[in-house]
Amino acid sequence: MLLASWIQPIRNRTNLSLADTLLAVAAVVVGIYIIGHADLLRTRAQVFPHANDMWASIAGIILILELTRRLAGLALVIIVGVFLAYGFVGPWLPGVLNHRGYAPARFFGFIYTDNGILGPTTAISSTYIILFITFAAFLQASRVGEYFVNFAFAAAGGTRGGPAKVAVFASGLMGMINGTSAGNVVSTGTLTIPLMKKVGYRPQTAASVEAAASSGGQILPPIMGAGAFIMAEITGIAYRDIVIAAIIPAILYFTSVYFMVDKEALKKGMQGLPRDMLPRFDVLARRVFLFIPIVILIGALFMGYSVIRAGTLAMASAAVVSWFTPHKMLVREILYAFEIAARMSLQLVAVCAAAGVIVGVIALTGVGTRFSSLLLGFAGQSQLLALVFAMLVAIILGMGMPTTAAYAVAAAVIAPGLIRMGIEPLTAHFFIFYYAVMSAITPPVALAAYAGAAIAQSDPMKTSVESFKIGLAAFIVPFIFFFNDGLLMQGDWFNIIHVFFTALLGIYLLASAVQGWLFGVIGWPLRVLVGGAAIAMISGGWLSDAIGLGVAALVFFIQRGGITPNTVAKGHD
Repeated sequence: MLLASWIQPIRNRTNLSLADTLLAVAAVVVGIYIIGHADLLRTRAQVFPHANDMWASIAGIILILELTRRLAGLALVIIVGVFLAYGFVGPWLPGVLNHRGYAPARFFGFIYTDNGILGPTTAISSTYIILFITFAAFLQASRVGEYFVNFAFAAAGGTRGGPAKVAVFASGLMGMINGTSAGNVVSTGTLTIPLMKKVGYRPQTAASVEAAASSGGQILPPIMGAGAFIMAEITGIAYRDIVIAAIIPAILYFTSVYFMVDKEALKKGMQGLPRDMLPRFDVLARRVFLFIPIVILIGALFMGYSVIRAGTLAMASAAVVSWFTPHKMLVREILYAFEIAARMSLQLVAVCAAAGVIVGVIALTGVGTRFSSLLLGFAGQSQLLALVFAMLVAIILGMGMPTTAAYAVAAAVIAPGLIRMGIEPLTAHFFIFYYAVMSAITPPVALAAYAGAAIAQSDPMKTSVESFKIGLAAFIVPFIFFFNDGLLMQGDWFNIIHVFFTALLGIYLLASAVQGWLFGVIGWPLRVLVGGAAIAMISGGWLSDAIGLGVAALVFFIQRGGITPNTVAKGHD
């Protein structure tokens, strides 16, 4: 059946081929078998596996990989294939990769339990992620999501570089809810990218701003693209603690992106959109009640309601508030919202199930523990070096799979080693999560940047490099909250407030260094100097703060003409 669908693929997507029909029937049969034997599978998978379990598991894995290939491409399929092969060739591999080998019945039976495919990645994708995707679909079908974008245009569209600032707000908000970087770029970028180009941003800059903002949505509390719930499930840390810890890093990231686009507009003398092209703020202000679904969602989560109840209330409120607009959500619109949600959910569920295969292989073979030991050996006693390795692994994994899957796999492989080195679990998991998210804008495989480049018609590689530059704060901040956990709301309030405000100033200096504009245009020597001062300010120590402020003051006097080669020479005389 599978070969038939490859050899003679159907071109008319409105028709269902015989091969695809049989594949759908096979998927239903596998599902019924797994559900009907769930308790038995859990108990006998590692003790006395049954041959039928093996065949059902093999069929299920093949179907998952085919669905992943169709919806997400070959990259993740190849990665999963490598891990499956490793389960059988491991006895002949050297060193840390060696394992004793497993009978096929035990191997495949184990993979299709809650240790693998049916584990946390699939469980969370089939509950939390689908829930928030459905909420995003309700916002789209009710046109409430469109109101958020229009509100942002009315508030900031007329300022210099206005459409880029709108993208930072609107794409971050929608990316937080739907949890897909590239998907969010496609949905909101079709509006924001052309308008950014219209006011003077280069095509690659417009695409990279949208990619950076959409990716940043997944580190924005309280939903974090479902990342907060996945982290809570894996670590056992309370959801509320994770959300609170995410607040300052998220503010720093979006502030940094805002400063980046503002200084780009300032440097090039851009204007905002003409007022006659913007929605009227007074009209939109009378519909501010359309923010109620977001307020209800956030309020319900912080009041301790279950995620499912909070999401359901938010969806219901999105439908209700639409009744006070021309776009009322009735039965047809609600069904359309569920159709949108189903289409958006398929890819995420498929890749999370595929990632579950990897997690299962790691759990069965114990390679994650051995890799952690290898990490410790390479790093010696240096936590900083271990974090550099962790960063590279998380980014590489994220290049081949979506954020949720990349984080789940990276957490299984890397996090135990970091925690054994004495790094706090919250810090270790946030560190890994940040780089898994930012892999979407990290060259050479930056999926969110490539999606933006397709809309902006810009060079994909140049766009990915620029999106990395615009999102640079997210690559620095994780190392800073390792050195000073006040950024994660840990410790006393005085330290938290001190770190927050000095980090904000550091973020401003970082954007100034990247864009080459502080109190005016600055050349490369001063940009390097200001960049060093920015990192010093973000770290939050008193000495480093003094250094950062001193450098900023020095650059100010140089740019205002207070310090020149002549004045320095006279002072020397």
